[in-house]
Amino acid sequence: MSNADLPGGNARDGRSLRQRTRTVVPYLALGLFVLWTVVPIAWMLLSSLKLRTNMFQMPPKLFFDPTLKYYRALLFGANPLTKYLVNSAIVSVSAAFVAVSLGTLGGYGLSRIDVSGKKHLAFWIISTRMAPIAVVIVPLYFVYNYVGLLNTRVGLIIAYTTFNLPFAIWLMRSFFDEIPRELEDAARIDGATRWQAFRKVALPLVLPGMGATAIISIVFSWNDFLFALIFTNNQTQTIPVAAAQLITQTGTLWGQVMAIGVVILAPMVAFGMIVKNYLVSGLTMGAMKQ
Repeated sequence: MSNADLPGGNARDGRSLRQRTRTVVPYLALGLFVLWTVVPIAWMLLSSLKLRTNMFQMPPKLFFDPTLKYYRALLFGANPLTKYLVNSAIVSVSAAFVAVSLGTLGGYGLSRIDVSGKKHLAFWIISTRMAPIAVVIVPLYFVYNYVGLLNTRVGLIIAYTTFNLPFAIWLMRSFFDEIPRELEDAARIDGATRWQAFRKVALPLVLPGMGATAIISIVFSWNDFLFALIFTNNQTQTIPVAAAQLITQTGTLWGQVMAIGVVILAPMVAFGMIVKNYLVSGLTMGAMKQ
């Protein structure tokens, strides 16, 4: 006798099917996500180690004699990659440092100081981040040309800071909102000033949030192409601009394109793995519970 023949059998079968569906769907979605993200990266990495003749072979070969000729061409060729990497590292880290420093102060002010229209002010700040870069790049170019910031790393750092700062303020405000004001009030009752309560009580608790904000700011600056293309010259260009130069009038240097893609990606992956804990905003709540 099947379950369908028993009283309530159809209902139990329906619940069992729904449970199996709920179990399978998340794994299916996760599998599709992994295919969407990991397969292109793996294909790029393998292609960077193949000769051009084997790069687009179908079906692709998983076992082959790897070569590092494209990496050697990038690092030791006529236009070595080192200066672009150095420029990217300097401007990305510097812009993130400035944005997080100012964003921490701005976010604290928005979270703790009660002023009329605070919500509108917060929305206006984040709305400036929504503006397309193409809208501001032309007037910014004339300003940079007038004050002499074109073709300088400082100019690029200011540009990146301008676009990362609203995002940093918004994020840091949310982190400070998660910290009870009573902790700072208790410190002030014990004789601490507002600045001391901020520095010794609130700031240590939002360090994970500052780390996450810094990481995201660095990634934004590291991947930027348009600002670096318009505001820099050969001496101050960053690595995304160097990648674009591999598309020449005589054709695309696919081997070096794949290799430079790996070079661009590898530092961010390594950096993310090292500081991945800072990306978990729950660390702030964990610190509060302790």
